[in-house]
Amino acid sequence: MPSRAKRLDLVPPYLFAEIARIKREAIASGADVIDLGIGDPDQPTPNSIVAALAEASKNPATHRYDESARGWEPFLKAAATWYSKQFGVELDPGTEIAQVIGSKEGLAHLCWGYIDPGDYAIVPNPGYTVYKVNTLFAGGQVFETPLREESGFLPRFEDIPSEVAKKAKLLFTCYPHNPTGAICDEKFYQDAFRFCREHDILLIADLAYADVAYDGYRPLSALALGGKDCTIEFHSLSKSYNMTGWRIGFACGNPDAVAALAAMKSNLDSKAFPAISLAGAHALLEGDNSDTLALYAKRRDILCDGLNALGWKVEKPKATFYIWAKVPRSDMTSAEFCGELLKRANIVAIPGNGYGSEGEGYVRFSLTLLGDKNGERFEEVVRRIAESGLVPVKATV
Repeated sequence: MPSRAKRLDLVPPYLFAEIARIKREAIASGADVIDLGIGDPDQPTPNSIVAALAEASKNPATHRYDESARGWEPFLKAAATWYSKQFGVELDPGTEIAQVIGSKEGLAHLCWGYIDPGDYAIVPNPGYTVYKVNTLFAGGQVFETPLREESGFLPRFEDIPSEVAKKAKLLFTCYPHNPTGAICDEKFYQDAFRFCREHDILLIADLAYADVAYDGYRPLSALALGGKDCTIEFHSLSKSYNMTGWRIGFACGNPDAVAALAAMKSNLDSKAFPAISLAGAHALLEGDNSDTLALYAKRRDILCDGLNALGWKVEKPKATFYIWAKVPRSDMTSAEFCGELLKRANIVAIPGNGYGSEGEGYVRFSLTLLGDKNGERFEEVVRRIAESGLVPVKATV
């Protein structure tokens, strides 16, 4: 057999694949494992969306290739309508929106559409690993901006070296943020616009959690704040409508960036099953996932309030379905703590350093949990952690 491409040696094993391996081993041993690892909505896709797919699949026109330039037209129009309603911004479905097979695919291919060897992408640390990995796959270099609690988990643009900025083509942001659950304000985006315009950089705003918010908070759009000239945003139906397996989303914003992404995709995929596109259009125009969001909020409160009662100081996020918590003791790394959590309590959490070096000292819990009906399994999580002895009587955080 020939040797595999060297690019595969540039990155560690995909984080979630490793977590899945550990979980399989625990289950094989007979343990009742509570998996708060990967963020995959556990509630079913709303019935009306499933019904829309069933109806669309009967139409023979959906059984053929989608030969459109940027996606199934009804989906693109629905995305424009949704965006106008959500953020008050008018988008041209023909030039400013492109359909993607989930935002992960779109983010990856945008890297390939812009990065040449020697180019930089500026990525958050901790952050979603796809940004860094696909920059490396494309032959580029990565500069990681540290996201720290004292700065609200926001990057400091003034700390990015000028020699990096001169060679950078892409700047990745993600607010509401995975994995920390942090949010940003208008000033952050205005600072990002100035930085990107000064250095001729494309701002990539990953808004996968634009619809997953609580307590009246509404996530911000870069385009709504005047950044269309230098920004492309990614939106996903995965988290908003419990459609992770459906693989559908869209990118929108600067027409040149959208065109570059569409050109890349036209040589790499043949788009989604058009019936899924029509079901996605229905989701954007008619979908209601408020019951799921209410359940997430209840789980959040049970877990955060319960951990705080144990002395483990944990902030309640205003958005996403993640709890980002400092390891509550000084004698364990993130990985060691998660290993002990699995061993002593049969609970899967993700060590923070899996998202980058700045994640060391933290763990991430997901609020998605298959089998939980009304928060009862999260009460069980709190009980098990209390009995594990992993949280000292006087926690270190």
